[in-house]
Amino acid sequence: MDRNNTIIENIANPHVLERMFREDPKAFKKSFLHAWEQNPDSQVLAVWYERLNFKETAITEKAPLLQKGFLFMGILAILAGVCTRIIFHFIEQEAIAPINLAFGILPFIAAYLVYNRTPKKSVLYTLAALFIITGVYLNMLPLKYTDSMILAYIHLPIFLWGLVGLAFTGNEYRAGKTRLAYIKFNLDFGILYGIMAISGILLALLTLRLFSFVGLDIEEFYFSNIVLFGAAALSIVATYLVTRNLRLAKNIAPYIAKIFSPLVLITLVVYLIAVMAVGKNPFLDRNFLLAFNGVLLAVLAVTIFSITESGTDEKKTISDYINFALIVLALIIDSVALSAIVFRLSSYGITPNRLAVLGVNILIWANLIWIMFPYLRFLQNKTGPSLVQDAVTKYLPIYALWAAIVAFTFPLIFK
Repeated sequence: MDRNNTIIENIANPHVLERMFREDPKAFKKSFLHAWEQNPDSQVLAVWYERLNFKETAITEKAPLLQKGFLFMGILAILAGVCTRIIFHFIEQEAIAPINLAFGILPFIAAYLVYNRTPKKSVLYTLAALFIITGVYLNMLPLKYTDSMILAYIHLPIFLWGLVGLAFTGNEYRAGKTRLAYIKFNLDFGILYGIMAISGILLALLTLRLFSFVGLDIEEFYFSNIVLFGAAALSIVATYLVTRNLRLAKNIAPYIAKIFSPLVLITLVVYLIAVMAVGKNPFLDRNFLLAFNGVLLAVLAVTIFSITESGTDEKKTISDYINFALIVLALIIDSVALSAIVFRLSSYGITPNRLAVLGVNILIWANLIWIMFPYLRFLQNKTGPSLVQDAVTKYLPIYALWAAIVAFTFPLIFK
């Protein structure tokens, strides 16, 4: 059958045209040109013409902008690599804390995001001031590995992550939709960076092996100069690709969320059964309590990413019920952990670690409660998924605020 005639015959049947396109896009595009020449006045074919040729037009119009953005990304990638290498040199000399490596990457990611969105001057000044103040404060602290200092080192990257979020959201930092986009950006970034990092690791192993064949041991030099530089520069490249709507990560992310949610749920149920079977007690076993909190954080992360990837579709799926089950289980875990922490505080007194863990568990517990109730209403067809996503996005700054409190006050309070 002449495909050209088939397109013409089904001009009034959009379902058939769409099916023909999906079955063989290349053949459809080739046949479409002939059909378009024979029917230049058809509004339906005019829409299809724009659909089939839109990308080529968009790329042609935006080529200078893309080149400019690519050049700026390249400069930032080089700067990130160089700064990270310089910071690592001072870390080797034990002059500064290892956490300073975050300043070789995160400010440059923020710089590219700011360049990409161009926020108001007040946002720019706030970002610059907070990055500088944080860097100065960190390096004024004594280089000691006490409990309060370790807590500061752990929480500072979380606070800096919040600053990167401010750079991403720009003038729309109050908008839930933009905050939701930032969570998705993190997932897409992680997937893309992981894929490229695996390729880099394979290249590094191949390089080291090849040099070993000629009797040269370049492992230390290669790690200190090439790997560190590449790891930092790659973060800027990944940021550039994600913000340019690279389809690879965006297509993979929803599937990862859907696959991991049921796997995490099954693993968590089996884990809790095993815990009860062996008689582990988080009230008395400090290490087990820490592991319990680690499980809680992992479940919270998976749940949040699953919710953000579910979109705004009003139709419920099995993933929604799995997410709700994860939230309930996470609440049970958090309630047990909170009870154990309160018990340890009342029995053994206040320490920086116990206070920090208590604070984060209270925050997570409140966040889970806030997510659970609108999710339950959504499953009961009483509301839409937007309220669930609002419960996620509106709470994000609170985590960054708590991280700032721990990082900036604990080293001073618990000397």
